Formats: sequence, structure tokens, C-alpha cells
Amino acid sequence: MKLPIPKEEQFRAPAHDERVTSKIGLALAVTFTTCFVTGLLSHLIQHPPGWFWWPSRPVGLYRVTQGLHVISGVASIPLLLAKLWSVYPKLFGRPLVRSLPHALERLSILVLSGAAFFELSTGLLNVAQNYPWGFYFPQVHYAVAWLAIGSILVHVAVKLPVIRRALSRTATEEPPPTGLSRRGFLLTTGLATGTAVVATAGATVPFLRGVSGLSWKTGKGTQNLPVNRTAAAAGITWSPSWRLSVVTPRGTTRFSLDELRALPQTTAELPIACVEGWSQSATWRGISLPTLLKATGAPPGTAIRVSSMERSGLYGVSTLPGEHTADELTLLALELNGEVLDPDHGFPCRIIAPNRPGVLQTKWVTKLEAL
Repeated sequence: MKLPIPKEEQFRAPAHDERVTSKIGLALAVTFTTCFVTGLLSHLIQHPPGWFWWPSRPVGLYRVTQGLHVISGVASIPLLLAKLWSVYPKLFGRPLVRSLPHALERLSILVLSGAAFFELSTGLLNVAQNYPWGFYFPQVHYAVAWLAIGSILVHVAVKLPVIRRALSRTATEEPPPTGLSRRGFLLTTGLATGTAVVATAGATVPFLRGVSGLSWKTGKGTQNLPVNRTAAAAGITWSPSWRLSVVTPRGTTRFSLDELRALPQTTAELPIACVEGWSQSATWRGISLPTLLKATGAPPGTAIRVSSMERSGLYGVSTLPGEHTADELTLLALELNGEVLDPDHGFPCRIIAPNRPGVLQTKWVTKLEAL
């Protein structure tokens, strides 16, 4: 016996009203656009084209932008689910395709839904550092983000007359015989979104750490700072014969650890801000890059290639642009929170620079090369 297929007009719950759909869609547009813009910014910082410039101050700017990226992504999840619940009766609309524009509209919605689900689900798994796939996450996540934002723009352009009509309606609401009212559904969606944000935002927002039960990383790890990649995982071994090589136009200068400790030291309070969204401030002590460059024959503001003892990782080599090598707060750090660097935090020395992603704060440094 076949069950009857419902018709679109049979779904009369207030949650399916176009005013509800439009208001949730507006909120989703804000969170998803914020997520896209901050994610694009993070990509440009890590893979800068020739025209891109990123400052070293304020020291916590990347901490804010990447925190916003993750928080807006988390907020988008309940909003997307609520939006889909609001519009799912349209799946039962007949005929399935009324015209070529209607077919294109449905295709754009299919692309939008798939891309949005992919971005939010893989982003959430990235936050948890769980990668059950065989592709390189940053490249694919970046590419699909453009697909998602493009399909959003197409969808908004097609639906703009409906959105304007829905948001301009001021009719009073009649209480429904059963189920949530429009206001009740919107309030429930807002509470679910707020709860998701508060539960996770403590990884980035210090004053929420006491109430963010699902915040990750913060406060864990050695020396009161989280660790993404340990020395053992990176295959790092250290020998007393280790030397730091600094290559400048004047030649190559090599420093032992004792010689680095004998140079003028600078102390700075700087955050580690990770692409997964967590961040935490710490007290670092070491040689400022301008001081080290002057001592070895290169002017501050010279771009520097930083090489790690780690050979197999994706971030064993990074580039410090001139904006950072000219900043006194950019350190070749030897100490963390008043102690010698733990091997997991980059012993014998590491880069810590203001306003940089954590993946570019290279650990286990063995060579600095003026470019």
C-alpha cells in the first residue's frame, strides 16, 4: 500500500511561514558572510599574494578575526538547520520544475545546501582536529567556500522579491491551534544559536571560559599553553651541538644556545591564535628580530625565511614579512611563562610574532635566512 505524498499547501505550521524563513535567512546571511570574510582573511595571511599586506599590530587582531570565523561558523549550524526545516515543504511542490528559471533556482539551492553543509561539518571537524578524509583540508575548504558564497548570492538575488515582501509584512500573528508560533520558533532558533556559541566561544573569548563547557584546548598542555603538535610527533631530537644559522648579506652567523641567551632579551605578552579558533596569551622571552638582524648584518624590515628542525610537517618552513621583522615584539623565543621552552613548545627556540596564525609561529627553529 502506497502512502499518499503530501502537498506543499498541507504544511501550515507557522515555522514554514515565509516571514520565518526570511528572518532566519537574514541571520544566516550575516553569520555565513562573517565566516567567509574572516576565513578568506586567514587564507590570505597564510598564502599571501603579492598585493596583500597584513600588519603586526594590534597584536591580537588575528585572534579576533579567527575567533569570529569559528564562532560565526558554529552559529551558522543551528541557523542552517532551522532554515531547512522552515522550507522543506517546498520539496513537495508540484510540478517539480515549472520553468528554466525555476530549474536553475532549485539547482542553486542544491549547490548551496551541499556546499554549506560541507563547509560547516568539515570546519567543525577541523576545530576538533579530526580529519576522516584523504584531501588537504585548507585547500578544499577554501575552494568550497567560494562555491557556497556564490550560490548564496544567486539564491538571494532570485528570492529578493520574496524576502522584501516577507520582511515588510506587519500583520499581527494569530495563535496557531498546535505547535510553536512564528515568534516561538524564531526564539527557539535564537536560543539554540546562542547556546551553541556560548558553549564553544570560551576557546577564544577569555571571560566565557568558565561557562563554555565545549571549549577546546584552552588551559591544556605543558607550561599552561595548549599544544597542537608535540616534539615526538614531529620527530624532533636535540643535540648540544645544535646551532642556529642566521644567513644575511654579510654571511652566515651561527649561534649556540648559550650564545643566544647572552644576547639582549625582550619580554612580551603575546597570544597564540590557532586556525582551529582557540587562542591563549602567554609571556614570552627571547631575542627580538630587529636586534638579531642588526647583530648579523641585515636591516630590520627584511623578510626572513624561517626553517624548522621538523622535516615532514606542512609548516616546517615559514616566511616572516618585513612588517613583523621590524617589530620589536617579534621574538626568537627561548622562554615561555618564565621557564625554558618545553620541547613541545619549540625548544631550543621558536618564532613568536604579534598578529600571526599559530601555524606560522614556527617551532624548533634551526635557520633564519634574509630574503
